Amino acid sequence: KSTRRATCSLLYCPIFIFFKIVHNDSKFDNHHISHKSSFRIEVWSHLSFSKDKNFSLILCNIPNSAVMDIITKYFPDLSARQKEQFQILGKLYPEWNEKINVISRKDIDNLYERHILHSLAIGKFMTPVAGTTILDMGTGGGFPGIPLAILWPHCRFHLIDRTGKKIKVASSIAAEAGLTNVTFQHGDIAECKEKFDYVVSRAVMQLDALIRLVRKNISRDSSNSFPNGLLCLKGGELKQETAVVRCPMIEVPLSDYFSEEFFKTKELIYVEL
Repeated sequence: KSTRRATCSLLYCPIFIFFKIVHNDSKFDNHHISHKSSFRIEVWSHLSFSKDKNFSLILCNIPNSAVMDIITKYFPDLSARQKEQFQILGKLYPEWNEKINVISRKDIDNLYERHILHSLAIGKFMTPVAGTTILDMGTGGGFPGIPLAILWPHCRFHLIDRTGKKIKVASSIAAEAGLTNVTFQHGDIAECKEKFDYVVSRAVMQLDALIRLVRKNISRDSSNSFPNGLLCLKGGELKQETAVVRCPMIEVPLSDYFSEEFFKTKELIYVEL
């Protein structure tokens, strides 16, 4: 009987919910909200179960759905599941970043453009066959590996980084996003003995040094249209860096794929290994 009464109280109790939208930098314009901004929606809920039992303060971060437009703009054929997973990233990264800094706190509002879409540039360059194996060397908080794992669920990814806290964030986010094609390793690239079709990386180090480190991890058996090798995302002046590379190489300005200002100084570099 007491359980029944408690259930009735829950069903019929008055619920007062208040929403307050606060811009991350504490500046809020009632007339204009940028679709690139990230917002915190604070929900206060007061549930009166009895005179002496109250539940209050439910706090949750909900990403503005409009920021997903920049992903679907360039990848219109995403499945409903993939869209859901990309939306989950927009919720999880700001939450984790408050605990462990994996993205510059000044840059977290640009998560979708400068981190997720930037990672997906590799998906504009090529589409690997089913079963392709990919190593993300120096993944940090999971870039470019996690966005690519969402884009290519038919491929297997292994993400490695020397910083344990960053691997903790990346593995937790992958698990919460429901990714089953990703494994993680806390350690140095020298400790990774496995072979892969491709190594991906995002501005980890000088290109020639990166090639020396990952060459041992490239499988000799190739099954994709591009021979096995390195796919690297870089920015800035790269002439001196690429001049010393003696392997077959392709450079692609990311402005070929994306129109946003951020990508005008960014490149994708493919090196056949």
